[in-house]
Amino acid sequence: MATDGDTVATNAEQQEVLIVTGMSGAGRSTVANALEDLDWYVVDNLPPQMLRPLIELANRAESGLPRIAAVVDVRGRNFFVDLRDMIQSLREGTKVRVLFLEASDAVLVRRFEQVRRPHPLQGDGTILDGISAERTRLREIREASDIIVDTTDLNIHQLATNITDTFAAEDAADVQVTVMSFGFKYGLPADADMVADARFLPNPFWNPSCGRTRVWRRSSATTSWPRTAPTSSSRDTSRRSARSCPATSVRTNGTL
Repeated sequence: MATDGDTVATNAEQQEVLIVTGMSGAGRSTVANALEDLDWYVVDNLPPQMLRPLIELANRAESGLPRIAAVVDVRGRNFFVDLRDMIQSLREGTKVRVLFLEASDAVLVRRFEQVRRPHPLQGDGTILDGISAERTRLREIREASDIIVDTTDLNIHQLATNITDTFAAEDAADVQVTVMSFGFKYGLPADADMVADARFLPNPFWNPSCGRTRVWRRSSATTSWPRTAPTSSSRDTSRRSARSCPATSVRTNGTL
């Protein structure tokens, strides 16, 4: 019988921790969103001192949290200075990687101007003053990082794709496709990306061998109907019959 201690030890062995840091405006929020889409447990703006309690709490979870990502940056103010020591301490018993994001000064300035927000270290100075101060603080962290991504020439979609290619699970599906049948009389599905109008297909309701029963959708004659499609003249006859019968015209218009 497994004990709580055995469960914690097993979770710790399987756990992967990613620390996301880097320059403000380099795309940390985009990376966090991409990791969440990959089923990582993401915590934003976490003080470095809270990394170990977070990992211990995740190990004690019933199902465990095998992949944790923490965004740690200069927004942590005075707490941020302990990040390098904390990373070294965590690497002794946990699989920890550090992702560092950076970009050129010109691109960072343009991004801050687009969102009209001040730099966290700007103070009474300019955006460039804040960027320069941040680079100085992050120099040692950058040198100790496992992965460095320069987002100067990347848009948010390219950056998200980069993160997906790097951190997706090996068995993760590249593309998920959902095929759904619907009736036009109920309106188009709100989340449909592509819609195919299948109303050109012959309607089995007007087939005499299967159309006059309440269970025509499940009958053998109905399932074989597409393989024995009627000629164009018979389809025209069915359409004229449908128009002449108001009680069945709704079913015809709403049937795929």
